[in-house]
Amino acid sequence: MSGNHRPQIRIGTSGWTYPSWRSGFYAGVPQRRWLAHCAERFTGIEVNATFYRQLKPETVAGWRANTPADFAFAVKGHRFVTHVRRLKDVEEPLQRAKTGLEPLGDKLACVLWQLPPSLKKDPGLLRDFGGRLAAWRKTRHVIEFRHRSWFDDETLAILAEHALATCISDAPRWPMWEAAVPALAYVRLHGHERLYASRYGEEGLRPWAERVLSWLADGCDVHVYFDNDAEGAAPDDAQTLIAMVRAGDGFDR
Repeated sequence: MSGNHRPQIRIGTSGWTYPSWRSGFYAGVPQRRWLAHCAERFTGIEVNATFYRQLKPETVAGWRANTPADFAFAVKGHRFVTHVRRLKDVEEPLQRAKTGLEPLGDKLACVLWQLPPSLKKDPGLLRDFGGRLAAWRKTRHVIEFRHRSWFDDETLAILAEHALATCISDAPRWPMWEAAVPALAYVRLHGHERLYASRYGEEGLRPWAERVLSWLADGCDVHVYFDNDAEGAAPDDAQTLIAMVRAGDGFDR
């Protein structure tokens, strides 16, 4: 990486509109301020809602308006692209997704494309998808592979060819590929023992903090998002990891 590059670090939760957090993390906070509350405590956030539906431009513009200038979003690409079309014939839905996220401007840091667990390795398909993403090159794109057949050097070479990143995804239900491409390390922590539920805590987060600091030292941008939201662990774990990385000077690089 260039010595002039100042790596960005984004740590937060995967989504924020969880009613189950109302009496804990959001205690005393009106729902209209939930995103702002997150933005005061996290350095980035991953949007889940865009995986399920196309949002109104004014909704997306509201995210930008209600967060600080140095805050950023990672946004999940629509499942129509990944799960219905399975990356084939996606030029029109990709353009629709791109247009829908334009109100975020430079606060759009990444788009995450989560592949279905049943989608096995197909190098030609990945190359074609990477080529179609070329029209959306100002934004980094991340692929979350959930079938082990993708986990090899050929896949990494295709990702590098198209300036795509891969996702390190920790969960008990699907395999984790611990490869990270140069320039961007993207991590999703879904709950190590119980999907969407189990807490990592300081002990479980220590090795992740060490990896984050190592990536930052190498000049990589880093995104870590907690998806263990079911029992309210995600915001606590996110704040704990931020404190651990800050203690290791990760925010001063």
